[in-house]
Amino acid sequence: MADSGSPSQAESSNGGQMNMNLSPPDNSDQDPGTEGGDQIPIPTRTLKDLINPPRDLTLMRQRLFEVKDKIELQVEEFERYWPYIDNVWVRQHKAGTDKSGRVITDYYACRLQRPTYTPKSDTPRREGQPTRKKQIREGGTCQMRLKTIRYEGGYSGYTILKVGDETQHTHDLDHIDKIKRTSVLMEIARSEVMKGYMPASVFTVMNEDMEKLVAAGGRYLNRNDVRNASQHWRQIHKEELRVHEGYKYDHGNGIVRHDGAPPPVQLNGDTSMVDPTLSDVAPLPPGTLRFPEANRAFLQPYLPTQNPVINQNGFPHVTLTYATSMDSSLTLAPGMQTILSGPESKAMTHYLRSKHDAIVIGVGTATADDPGLNCRLEGVGGFGGLGWEGQPRPVIIDPGARWLITPNSRVLQTVQAGKGRGPWVIMAPGFSMDPMRLEMLKFYGGKYLGLTEFDKKWRLRWEAILKALAAEGIKSVMIEGGGMVINDLLQPENANFISSVIVTVAPTYLGKGGVGVCPAPRHDYTGRPQPAVRFQDVKWYPLGEDVIMCGKLPGGQRVYSRPPPAPPTAPMMPVG
Repeated sequence: MADSGSPSQAESSNGGQMNMNLSPPDNSDQDPGTEGGDQIPIPTRTLKDLINPPRDLTLMRQRLFEVKDKIELQVEEFERYWPYIDNVWVRQHKAGTDKSGRVITDYYACRLQRPTYTPKSDTPRREGQPTRKKQIREGGTCQMRLKTIRYEGGYSGYTILKVGDETQHTHDLDHIDKIKRTSVLMEIARSEVMKGYMPASVFTVMNEDMEKLVAAGGRYLNRNDVRNASQHWRQIHKEELRVHEGYKYDHGNGIVRHDGAPPPVQLNGDTSMVDPTLSDVAPLPPGTLRFPEANRAFLQPYLPTQNPVINQNGFPHVTLTYATSMDSSLTLAPGMQTILSGPESKAMTHYLRSKHDAIVIGVGTATADDPGLNCRLEGVGGFGGLGWEGQPRPVIIDPGARWLITPNSRVLQTVQAGKGRGPWVIMAPGFSMDPMRLEMLKFYGGKYLGLTEFDKKWRLRWEAILKALAAEGIKSVMIEGGGMVINDLLQPENANFISSVIVTVAPTYLGKGGVGVCPAPRHDYTGRPQPAVRFQDVKWYPLGEDVIMCGKLPGGQRVYSRPPPAPPTAPMMPVG
């Protein structure tokens, strides 16, 4: 975008005399705050935010404009991206906080929901203020609304949801960018002028990289926008204004690059050159895993679809996955953590986690291993990605409320670090956590689910567990263990809940005394023994020193409803 007009006298103090000295301005005595009782906000954005924008800015602006589905962002991510889209959304009212004081809800509407505004020509102005040329403001044409929910506590973040009956805007994002500038652009303009640069020079520098300017919503930025952003400051501060280093005033062409010099960026008062390929990508945390694309294709037929749905019986996609020795053992001894997977198959497990909404384990595994129950694959939330995208929800099956969760538990430490989600705990009636543990779980974004349906052995029924998770919006579940959970799920009455099986076989024998995968035997109608489970659609894939077996069960996920047995006569206890 070009604006070649010459700088106006309003851009230069001291009677319109432009100081063409190209040395950096001396702002050491400059007071950017107040003078004469007028408060001037100190800009928090600089030219660096335009030259070195947030990653995937164009994509994020479009997502935050459309809000097609729920968006979850960590606090620093919300504060990073929201100012690039605040020209679209206008805050309506604050709903306040919940009883805990940790959940804050705000409501926003599209800017074009407001009524059309026709300015009055005789609006009085304060003495010394120029008359503003206001235009008719378009409005009343779009009813899109959303709400932001901020959570504070053991974890902090924002959830952004569409509300109301409207499903999409009546206009595109470009239309709003033409009507209103984002606060980021206006702050950048003001910050540069407050350094002592002329609005025309600021406008020219901001237009050096049009691709980045458009990505920030500045396709229609003009020199008047820069003047308006800095008008209050220029009325108070009367010092001379300069052009940026490397630029000059060319009569008839305005501010132009001087002698072909590359564009500078003011950082901390010094002139520095910024590599345009730089981004805001932070170094990946220790322990980040990579799983090559070449190793992913063989898993695809056994994973949930890209947009999984709850099946006609009300169940999510269920993937059973675990690592075992050649003698079908999971651990060397009961309650003893045993590492079987090699580094390649370990990375595969985290890739599988990124493809599921939830991870399910039993209380025995939670107690023995103290797992983090998150995904550490590069590109998911907390490991190079945004929010909690790709992070599954940990689910602990704990009918007897035995899990002694504390703030030092790895799963809660992971939540507090912004690298995982708060755990859900499934309990049976007649048991309850003490109030302090209940409150602690909520503080970290978790909760308890109380179920009342049991099987003939008085264990929580898988049908009830899976339907409860589906009712909470979980569309895909990855069941990892331990031994009791795996063996129970492989029983004939439960096996049909399984959509697919992915087993890592390590090249080792653990020997007797460990926890093995060995479901109860089956018999035909004559009483003759039959194989407990046999898979079909089987694929074997070598991965490092391990071998991966993928398969499906005949009739998997073809489960027909049946009336549950009567629950036990146990005293009912409230569950948080």
